[in-house]
Amino acid sequence: MAIRQIRTIGDDILRKECKPVKAVDQRTKQLIEDMLETMYEANGVGLAAPQVGVLKQLVVIDVEDGNQYVLINPEIIEEKGSQTGEEGCLSLPGKHGTVTRPNYVKVRAFDENMQQYELEGEELLARAICHECAHLKGGLFVDLVEGGLKDNDKEEE
Repeated sequence: MAIRQIRTIGDDILRKECKPVKAVDQRTKQLIEDMLETMYEANGVGLAAPQVGVLKQLVVIDVEDGNQYVLINPEIIEEKGSQTGEEGCLSLPGKHGTVTRPNYVKVRAFDENMQQYELEGEELLARAICHECAHLKGGLFVDLVEGGLKDNDKEEE
C-alpha cells in the first residue's frame, strides 16, 4: 500500500469526468488499497479516484459506522429529504462551507469484486456518497457552498 498525493483545487483533473471501470484487476485493487490508506492518513471520510489523479469511477468511504465502502461506477438512484451542514474536502485543505444535500440516498454500484449492490445512506453517509460521486463528474463541494468558504480553525475536515 502507498499514500498517494491528493490533488488540490486548481488541478484540472478535479474538473474532468471519470471513465467507468470495466474490470477489477490487480492495479485497481492496489488503487483501492492506496485510496483507503491515503484517506485515513488525511483524516477523511471519503476519497474519489480523481483526487489521487486517476480518472476512474471509483470511490472509497468510511464514516466510522463500522464499514468501509468501495463504490465502483456508482449511480445515485434515489434521494429524499434534505440536510444542511458543514462540509470540507481533502482537495481543499483548510476550508469548509455550508452545503445542502439529500438526507437519504440510495446508490447502485459495484464492489471490489465487481458484484453489483445497492447501498442506502442517511445523514453523514448520504452526504459522503453525494460528495464523492460528484467528484466523478468533475463537481466540487465549492459549487454548492452557501455563504462562501470559511477557514478551518485548527482541524481539517
